[in-house]
Amino acid sequence: MAEWDASLDHIIPSSVLPPFWAKFLVGFASLVCFARSYDGDFVFDDSEAIVNNKDLRAETPLGDLWHHDFWGSRLSSNTSHKSYRPLTVLTFRMNYYLSGGFHPASFHAVNIALHGSVSVLLVDVFSVLFGGLQYSSKGRRLHLAPRSSLLAALLFAVHPVHTECVAGVVGRADLLGALFFLLSFLGYCKAFRETNKERTHSTFWVLLSILLGAVAMLCKEQGITVLGLNAVFDILVIGKLNVLEIVQKVLRKDRSLEAINYNYYYSLNAWLLLCPWWLCFDWSMGCIPLIKSVGDWRVIALAALWFCLIGLICQALCSEDSHKRRILTLGLGFLIIPFLPASNLFFRVGFVVAERVLYLPSAGYCMLLTFGLAALSKHTKRKKLIAALILGVLFLNTLRCVVRSGEWRNEDQLFRSALSVCPLNAKVHYNVGKNLADKGNQTAAIRYYREAVRLNPKYVHAMNNLGNILKERNELQEAEELLSLAVQIQPDFAAAWMNLGIVQNSLKRFQAAEQSYRTAIKHRRKYPDCYYNLGRLYADLNRHVDALNAWRNATVLKPEHSLAWNNMIILLDNTGNLAQAEAVGREALELIPNDHSLMFSLANVLGKSQKYKESEALFLRAIKAHPNTASYHGNLAVLYHRWGHLDLAKKHYEISLRLDPTASGTRENYGLLRRKLEQMQKKNV
Repeated sequence: MAEWDASLDHIIPSSVLPPFWAKFLVGFASLVCFARSYDGDFVFDDSEAIVNNKDLRAETPLGDLWHHDFWGSRLSSNTSHKSYRPLTVLTFRMNYYLSGGFHPASFHAVNIALHGSVSVLLVDVFSVLFGGLQYSSKGRRLHLAPRSSLLAALLFAVHPVHTECVAGVVGRADLLGALFFLLSFLGYCKAFRETNKERTHSTFWVLLSILLGAVAMLCKEQGITVLGLNAVFDILVIGKLNVLEIVQKVLRKDRSLEAINYNYYYSLNAWLLLCPWWLCFDWSMGCIPLIKSVGDWRVIALAALWFCLIGLICQALCSEDSHKRRILTLGLGFLIIPFLPASNLFFRVGFVVAERVLYLPSAGYCMLLTFGLAALSKHTKRKKLIAALILGVLFLNTLRCVVRSGEWRNEDQLFRSALSVCPLNAKVHYNVGKNLADKGNQTAAIRYYREAVRLNPKYVHAMNNLGNILKERNELQEAEELLSLAVQIQPDFAAAWMNLGIVQNSLKRFQAAEQSYRTAIKHRRKYPDCYYNLGRLYADLNRHVDALNAWRNATVLKPEHSLAWNNMIILLDNTGNLAQAEAVGREALELIPNDHSLMFSLANVLGKSQKYKESEALFLRAIKAHPNTASYHGNLAVLYHRWGHLDLAKKHYEISLRLDPTASGTRENYGLLRRKLEQMQKKNV
């Protein structure tokens, strides 16, 4: 190890850096790179995994975490993502509890701290991999921080490909998985430490390593691969066995086009490690066009990848230098083994390129790069040039991390940054459009949704969202065409069926609308919003009983469905069923006690039932919640008018008209009140 370290003297001072200061330097570098993401928003997948995940809330029993996937769905559900990471979700829940809610800063701070911890821990891991952690005859660990280990850890700490894991809160699964993966590996190494004359086997450390590996797996499925790395370490370092035959089996080629495409995707992952300048939050949907023939120039990329890998493997197996074989083999093991679950070799994982899955494999890359730089520095006379190159890489990567962390601060910057990298990615255009629509910029959103559909003519979610905007703009014909096409492409798309029903209802095609709603409910039995819209259809058709039943179903499925409750109260009120309307209103307010619209509706019913005092109290509560709602003041004025409190009626009529001068009913009632007051004044005179 000493000769490799000596070759790095021009980059790192020749005196051995004490372990504390080596780790401090690595930790500080990781903080500088990603501190900018500290006060960012929840972006992209964070909304589903955190904000909308009921597993984070206190009302969800802790035991449910063990039966739910990462996104909060039951593992047995057909819609479950099947990603099982209960310990990661538990840390989200702790974040939510300790910070008193969904405050992004606390979630981001934990992610930054975890990346720093992983980077610091890698100083020890790389010392083991490079052969720098030796033991004295008494079994005590020698405190060394070899230069190669420090440089490799620095390269890892500042690698821009890690931005998604650190700046995106859902990346915590990868961070936690990596942390316990490394702890498991170090535990396994400690179990087989070498002394001068004997090898001491510690059952405790083996069991602890297995336990930590299980914890890593429960944080991120990829954690299970630590068993493979431990096995490689055992075979090569402890057992000193020849694994040439095993490697040859792994390298057997599949000549199909599908295999060519997968190999090309591996080369793209390798390129992201080598040149992490073009980064994107999502690499799907046309971002990477398929290779359709062996004549495609991109075949060169996968050929280059395998040329390099085979070259490194041959060096690892055939080199006469045992230390070189050890470093290359373990570096390749760290690069390849943690990547295998995402390789699509054993099972489909739903993506082909994802920056987050490179978090652990990048440690192997950093190790191999450090070894190569040390070897190059040793065999060349231009050591200062090599030193400048290394320092330049560290500086540029740090700068790129800072810039990329800024792009992850909010969804607008994140999605727009992807347009320059993946202009053919329909999902990127979809997300930009969705973000614009959420901000109320429908015109711009339409443009991006149309582009998403153009790039991917079967993108049903883009069709659905575009159809919704067109529906709101009263462009009903095109909206119906888009939504009809969406349900033809995906017949079980319940949301599109419901939205199609809304459009058909607006077009007065009531029978078709009812059928669309029924189809939506068929595909999603627990669909309160669809029952609500079905109730509106029945109300338009004067099918009052059916409307009430539909709204009741909505409130059973979603007790906090305020609109369904309100519509029931109003329909019962309008049809003269005041007692039933009052009962429904009281039931609703028990479930949603702070809903001002329910207070208003129930207050109207109570006023008609001459329960003036209770009605007044509800009107005043509604006004306190929303003091600038003209109808609240107007209806309270009507109550006072009926009750005989004419001065108070006059006051609230005037407030209502000041807030909404166009309210003809209020103006008419105010005119009646004024005439009555004038007549009273004349009588008094």
